[in-house]
Amino acid sequence: MNVHVPQWPDLLPTLGSWTSEVRGQLIANQPLDEMTTLRVGGPAQLFFRPVDEADLAFFLKHLPAEIRVTVVGLGSNLLIRDGGLDGVVIRLPAKGFGAIDILDGHRVRAGAAVPDVKVATASAEAGIDGLWFYRGIPGGIGGALYMNAGCYGTETRNRMVELRAVTRQGEIITLTNEQMGYLYRKSNGPRGAVFTSATYQGFAGDSEKILTEMRTVTERRESTQPTRAKTAGSTFKNPEGHSSWKVIDEAGGRGFTFGRAQMSEMHSNFLINMGEADAFEVETVGESIRQKVRDKHGIELKWEVRRMGHFVPGREVREFMDGAPFTGAV
Repeated sequence: MNVHVPQWPDLLPTLGSWTSEVRGQLIANQPLDEMTTLRVGGPAQLFFRPVDEADLAFFLKHLPAEIRVTVVGLGSNLLIRDGGLDGVVIRLPAKGFGAIDILDGHRVRAGAAVPDVKVATASAEAGIDGLWFYRGIPGGIGGALYMNAGCYGTETRNRMVELRAVTRQGEIITLTNEQMGYLYRKSNGPRGAVFTSATYQGFAGDSEKILTEMRTVTERRESTQPTRAKTAGSTFKNPEGHSSWKVIDEAGGRGFTFGRAQMSEMHSNFLINMGEADAFEVETVGESIRQKVRDKHGIELKWEVRRMGHFVPGREVREFMDGAPFTGAV
């Protein structure tokens, strides 16, 4: 990314002496581009990597309520704008949040920092069926819980029994599947809660058959999707009664390029960073595709990739629906 990115004012000195009791890392103006699979994005005003759940709870309990908190997981479904994120950005590390436990009754418990693929593999090797769909999702459990991630006919809500979270007030709570209020690619849990682990219900299966199916899924993905490119994964949600990739194709969007960003030639619902693109170029491609589909079909595509953060002045992306620039974090 070659665009000049202004630095945020240092937030840490304004928080008070309680931060000396925080055991995790606190870093001012931490670059975030390397924490997303698109490899774009500006800095976090203050970055926090907690040691464990108790450390996270202590931090959130003492952090003033008016300070914005954003959680960044493995960054596979995320577009962070070039101006970065104000407030605090939290990332849960594998050490402390990366355990997988095989439980009785064909249940699996996984920390929020565990990659989805590892849950699929561990459950399959334990003879637990029902979670292999996670092999097709290039993200982490925390993001899957938030977005109700799914593929091949199964979603997170179909298997998740309960999860643990830390509220914005620093309280450690347990939430049931019902309390999460899952919808298509969306959850409705407590605002500001940070998910730390989840328990899933599977069923008895044959390990070799499950692993064979997973290998088939992997081969299918690699032959049809740009899995080795800098991409956030599936870009737009499927409109009712349609497939996003198909309406994009029909609107001439496959291969559409702006700057160093492109709608993939391999799969037309995948936005890719072809080299050193910035977030402005990536988001401009996405909004251009939305315009093309609206003009061709009268369909308004909705982003599946989460966009967040601030624009760099002079490089604001205009949303096609009203022509007005976004003015702040989303």
